[in-house]
Amino acid sequence: MEVGLTSTIPVEIILAGGHRPVDLNNILVTDPDAAQLVQQAETEGYPRNACAWVKGIYSIILRQDIRTVVVVTQGDCSQMQAMMETLAGRNIHFLPFAYPYDRDRAAMQTQMERLIELCGTDWQSAVAMQQQLRPLRAKVAQLDELTWREGTVTGYENHLYQVSCSDFEGDPHAFEARVDALLEQVEHRKAGTFRARIGVLGVPPIFTDLYQYLDELGVLVAYNEMQRQFTMAPSLDCDLLTQYLRYTYPYDIYLRMEDIQAETATRRLDGLIHYAQSFCFRQIFDHVLRRNLDCPVLTLEGDRPGPLTARDKLRLEAFAETLEARRSVYQ
Repeated sequence: MEVGLTSTIPVEIILAGGHRPVDLNNILVTDPDAAQLVQQAETEGYPRNACAWVKGIYSIILRQDIRTVVVVTQGDCSQMQAMMETLAGRNIHFLPFAYPYDRDRAAMQTQMERLIELCGTDWQSAVAMQQQLRPLRAKVAQLDELTWREGTVTGYENHLYQVSCSDFEGDPHAFEARVDALLEQVEHRKAGTFRARIGVLGVPPIFTDLYQYLDELGVLVAYNEMQRQFTMAPSLDCDLLTQYLRYTYPYDIYLRMEDIQAETATRRLDGLIHYAQSFCFRQIFDHVLRRNLDCPVLTLEGDRPGPLTARDKLRLEAFAETLEARRSVYQ
């Protein structure tokens, strides 16, 4: 059975139950008609100032005829709960999952046990699946390391393979074969030289060409904050419960900040792009990030799926020039 996901959840449980996970965000952003899917939801009554991800996912569920969807009702997006209710009566089975804000261990265990029951599996099978996935997660972590250490994996490849760890493209074995092929390919690449090294913070961008344009500018995206969290690479040695308690995305901004500050130093980043999704509560965190981070930060806001605007490109080009000049001064 296909199980749609509105956000990263303990995918080990879905797989242990014999189901095929489908990250609806990834389906939307790679769809050639993504903008039309957003428009479809508006035609059916969604407001213009609702998040485009929510509207697109609403349309994806109806188009793909997905009958079971895990909706993260706490720790992701409050609009997702409203989306779930607008689909009432459409013969869709929703499985709610809530990350406890305070990262309470007992509360998280209760949520995971409930999802285990709903997926028709057991805790031991979920733990066994975690063990099976560890080598694959470690390989994706290796791609990430090759990005920031060697520059042989591009920022876009880094983004693509890490973001795919939310559902392993529905088939961990086939996905692992793709990862193995890329690891073999990059062995023959020469290390790149770049004007600047940056990180991209926030939810994965809705822009379809951000990484390609940064590559054109000679800027290496050496750190994808949220995408790296999807891989669970920082928690490969943890038990299943701890793995999802250490996952920073659903919790407070200060837990994220610890990860950002550590990785900014380790990866020797010259600057950061904070991607902010229009009409998302996470936009409020922008001033917290600026106040607490020591390197230059460019805030880039996106609304609907599609390419960067001319204004976005000008701002990115100016940011690259600033970082390059700043780098020459401090080297």
